[in-house]
Amino acid sequence: MKTDLTDTTASKINKALVQARRAIGTPAVGMVLTLVIVTDEENAYDALKAAGDASREHPSRTLVVIKRVSRSPRDRTQSRLDAEVRVGADAGTGETVVLRLYGEVVDHAQSVVLPLLLPDAPVVVWWPVNAPLDPANDPLGALAQRRVTDTYACEQPVKELAARADAYTPGDTDLSWTRITPWRSMLAAALDQVACQVQGVEVEGEEFNPSCELLAMWLADRLDVPVRRTRSAGPGLTAVRMDTDCGPIVLDRADGSLATLAIQGQPKRAVALKRRETSELIAEELRRLDPDDTYASALRYGVERLKQGDGGDAPAKGERRAGGWEGVAAPVESAAKGPAAEATAEAPVKRAAAK
Repeated sequence: MKTDLTDTTASKINKALVQARRAIGTPAVGMVLTLVIVTDEENAYDALKAAGDASREHPSRTLVVIKRVSRSPRDRTQSRLDAEVRVGADAGTGETVVLRLYGEVVDHAQSVVLPLLLPDAPVVVWWPVNAPLDPANDPLGALAQRRVTDTYACEQPVKELAARADAYTPGDTDLSWTRITPWRSMLAAALDQVACQVQGVEVEGEEFNPSCELLAMWLADRLDVPVRRTRSAGPGLTAVRMDTDCGPIVLDRADGSLATLAIQGQPKRAVALKRRETSELIAEELRRLDPDDTYASALRYGVERLKQGDGGDAPAKGERRAGGWEGVAAPVESAAKGPAAEATAEAPVKRAAAK
């Protein structure tokens, strides 16, 4: 059931929600959280579809905030709020309100969203594109316990990671981090099968893919060993190679779907490692609303501390090239603090089981 409201208010939207629930015979509110999606008109459909699919696992009230661009100075001084209320089959297992903001109200979206939040329920804000550099201090982000961004949608995703590290607040997370959950699980399981010391790691993937950088930073942070980041044609992450004193461990995914796990002394195994849809990523993020300390630690490790390579002929040790430094760690200019900030690429190797 859909209800269109033109030049409306938050109070009228709440009344429309109650009337729509009664009309379809479900007057009770059975949602477990409020998901606020801040996007533009171009990306609203995809974001709404992903949220609708995720609502099968997490019934929620979804508020889609679309800030419309006014074409003239006169239009920018005239505030207007249009809404589309969806309940029942048109809204998955929850309810959806699409809010289109015009004029001065664009700068005060939080005043529109606040009366529509479910009482006594967690709030998650998701920016599919154009996320603020400091989500926690954004007026809408300040309403949420969990703030979801996606550096993959940024123009310069690697530089965006450094900005995210500087502004990190507990509750921040990134879909680029969520994308590597199966990789982290598979690599941790592989290390559990051997009693070896990891001496170095190489992470191979697309050049401007922040998931590759995050996986490399996670490995460097947890294993305390040199990690080399190399480029490939993709799609996404293509391979991780860990050198150990018992032989190499290789997780190779060339086609974006099926991967091969090779451990020295064991037969090769095919493992499912497909690239997941956005709805699956959002559903995973909604399963936990507490701060992700592992993500914070990996993010603060710093992209600058990874070895960079382009997969071609290696230059002499310490020689500078476009891809970065080869043979020595890049200069540290990270905002990270604590032991991870003081570690160097030549730090002593620790046993994988120690972390």
